[in-house]
Amino acid sequence: MAISVFTDAVSGFQPAARRQESFLADGERRLLIAIAKRIPGGINSDHLTVVGFAAHLLTGLSYALARFHRLWLVAAIFFLVLNWLGDSLDGTLARVRRAERPRYGFYVDHMLDSLGAVALMGGLALSGYASPSVATALLVAFLLLSIQSYLATHTLGEFRLSFWSFGPTEVRLALIAANLAALRWPRVLGGHYRLFDAGGVVGIAGMTAILVVFTGRNICRLYNEERIR
Repeated sequence: MAISVFTDAVSGFQPAARRQESFLADGERRLLIAIAKRIPGGINSDHLTVVGFAAHLLTGLSYALARFHRLWLVAAIFFLVLNWLGDSLDGTLARVRRAERPRYGFYVDHMLDSLGAVALMGGLALSGYASPSVATALLVAFLLLSIQSYLATHTLGEFRLSFWSFGPTEVRLALIAANLAALRWPRVLGGHYRLFDAGGVVGIAGMTAILVVFTGRNICRLYNEERIR
């Protein structure tokens, strides 16, 4: 009986509507489609997923090694770009080739994103360019926001990739800008604060605000849709 129920659930699976409304979304989408159409047939979405995840891990490693030489911040920029390429292109390639696997892709992609975030923030905590407490708070805020997004996907049928016109690509660009700035100004505000700590506090505040607003909005929507009469 349990197997029958599971089979029916799988056959009735409906992918959630994707909501991508970031500043760069339209231009990025056109660029990714153009790249995907030129990728050789021997390369598939799984290959790109592996590239994106490996780049995520190497970004964290680069941050950790930046403790010993600041030029590792430049290496982190390279791996952030490589992570964008693999992470953003794998789903685009599947859609262009009409080879989508919605459940597999959603699960694998976002599980690896969470593991990659742990590696990245762990490296940042070890880098000397950010305090471990700020890096940990950033990680917690990111994971809580991810949980909110995944729960909304399940309960509302809507997967939001961006909030307030800010998505993963904009986050990567902010990190790249911070890396470049830290090469020259590792400390700010008269040398009293690390640059990444100052930026991290802003990021934590922004993610907390997004979490509170969207959680409240979704609770109200679900309450109204499932009122007890």
